[in-house]
Amino acid sequence: MKNIDYGIFGSTGKLGAEVKNVFAENRFHLVYELSLEGETQKATPQILIDCSLPDNVGNAIAMAKKFNCPLLVATTGLSAAQLEALKTLAEAVPVVQSYNYSLGIQILLKLTSEVQKYVDDWDIEISEIHHRFKKDKPSGTALMIRNAVKKNEVNISSLRLGNVFGEHTISFGGLGETLSISHSATSRRTFAEGIFRSALFLLKKEKGFYNFTDVINESNH
Repeated sequence: MKNIDYGIFGSTGKLGAEVKNVFAENRFHLVYELSLEGETQKATPQILIDCSLPDNVGNAIAMAKKFNCPLLVATTGLSAAQLEALKTLAEAVPVVQSYNYSLGIQILLKLTSEVQKYVDDWDIEISEIHHRFKKDKPSGTALMIRNAVKKNEVNISSLRLGNVFGEHTISFGGLGETLSISHSATSRRTFAEGIFRSALFLLKKEKGFYNFTDVINESNH
């Protein structure tokens, strides 16, 4: 699918800049931008990408309604009310919302579910490290991992250090051994590629609320 007109929120941010590079490589045309530098529009976008901050989600929803187009949200730290607003929007247009768009994290989630079949009585801990500028703590990805664990209480340890893109580890411990599954992002490009993959998914849908797991599962069938 080529020559698609798209819009992006947070276009001057680090992730937004990477998304613009990947979309340009795939011949998508940037026709709408909203960032701290202002708003520009050349044409009507066929899909909107939100790489901004949680405070802007309401505006992204309003613009998706205005343009009557799909919305992809890559913003972390969303409130329950904001998620509900996205689900309401999804009754009219397709929406993908995820806190992490890397393939590796999806594999980690599947491995986590598999490990739990064998270690029901083991201890479980989750740890995550991100750059010093990340505002939400724990990360949305760490919460995704905890949601994949079939136990009520799993501790999450969070560190904010330097310029780390993102590191997540889930550790299982029995009385005589431990097992850890880790994922490290070495470039924001991996997230941008996942966002592009999700954009292709959205452009085939008429409406509905989806996450990146849905994108991966459909593409593997």
